[in-house]
Amino acid sequence: MSTSREPAPRLEGDHSDSSGVNGPVVAVARARTARPMHLATVSLPALLACMRPREWVKNVLLFAGLIFSQSLGNASLVAASFCAFALFCLAASAIYLLNDLMDREEDLRHPVKRNRPLPSGRLEPSLAVMALIALAAGSLSGGFALHPGFGAVLTVYLAMNVAYSTRWKHVVILDVMLIAMGFVLRAVAGAVVVGAAPSPWLILCTLTLALLVGFGKRRHELSVLGENAARHRSSLSGYSLAFLDSMMTVSAAAAVVTYALYAMSPEIVERFGRMGLVVTTPFVLFGIFRYLYLVHQKREGGDPARAFVSDLPTVVNGTLWILTACVVIYAPRTWFAL
Repeated sequence: MSTSREPAPRLEGDHSDSSGVNGPVVAVARARTARPMHLATVSLPALLACMRPREWVKNVLLFAGLIFSQSLGNASLVAASFCAFALFCLAASAIYLLNDLMDREEDLRHPVKRNRPLPSGRLEPSLAVMALIALAAGSLSGGFALHPGFGAVLTVYLAMNVAYSTRWKHVVILDVMLIAMGFVLRAVAGAVVVGAAPSPWLILCTLTLALLVGFGKRRHELSVLGENAARHRSSLSGYSLAFLDSMMTVSAAAAVVTYALYAMSPEIVERFGRMGLVVTTPFVLFGIFRYLYLVHQKREGGDPARAFVSDLPTVVNGTLWILTACVVIYAPRTWFAL
């Protein structure tokens, strides 16, 4: 007597076909089949998602030069800083598009990134390429029109990230160093556009904090992907959780020491009083400790931008740091001359 076997029920999100072929490749094929009917309605939201506007929060670092140069009262410099912020957002989005184009195959093997517009098939690569060129060209032309020095920094940022996306992201340690340098260039660009000399302390503080975030991101990828980590990103084969924990410890310690030395440096004491920026140090400590908590206890280090805007303690702490720093910088020096 023959028995018939009913097909196993599919779970939501299961893209296996009847032959047992699993996963993202089938999903992409189906998406591409259905897409022509809805190209106009699908591509534009998908393109915007690929530009990652949520990541633009990183470019807030450009305003550090405006604040610390005591230029908040200068309307033209405030306007220039906002223009620089907008142009850096365009340049960063061009790089995000390039990254997604280069990483389509690897992202298909990532449990979260495979849902991005390009690997999922919701965005045509040709449209992404055209948008990439337009964003890069627009940001560069606007950057040089705004300030030649700012345009030069933006050029270095784009060139460095092209090199990162095409080759250097596969080199252990160098990949994180280049991510950190992207933050340093943001800080330098913000200083240049207001006509201030980039402070060595600003560069060092930014570099050490960015290294902490970069190594935390790699740690999250390694812990989530496990044995498949190297298939997603080849540089992950050279990392281990123990090594990344050590790098995060070194970076966190360096960030704390660098900021403390900056707050107590002679030039800062001369400008803002002996206590000056020292009173902002607890906020820096809390921010670093909170980030380590999110990485190790909550496993939320994979998307730092999201953590910085959605984690309430981090948002409150960052706001208090900014407000306190502004009081120190713009209040009479005698307030902190203890």
